[in-house]
Amino acid sequence: QVQLVESGGGLVQPGGSLRLSCAASGSIFSINTMGWYRQAPGKQRELVAAITSGGRTNYADSVKGRFTISRDNAKNTVYLQMNSLKPEDTAVYYCNVEVIGMGFWGQGTQVTVSS
Repeated sequence: QVQLVESGGGLVQPGGSLRLSCAASGSIFSINTMGWYRQAPGKQRELVAAITSGGRTNYADSVKGRFTISRDNAKNTVYLQMNSLKPEDTAVYYCNVEVIGMGFWGQGTQVTVSS
């Protein structure tokens, strides 16, 4: 079993920044892809950004140039640096990691962008 603990969400004004963290623990032998998803009220969960074990990244078009995903393999942790935040970025953000072909989800952290 894999446990994920997310942190870093909160309330921020438009144009502000936040950094999300997600630490994985448990029965981890090798983590492949790590990623962040988000779900706004009344909308489907969507991929925000992902990073492979080799460091290859993928971003949703809506966040390109504003968000940066990174990972620390020694700490089994993935980060999401979010800059130039907009009200439409408001959502619950979920961490997802792939371990031996199985996906695991974090509990979610709320990000609210509002003046």
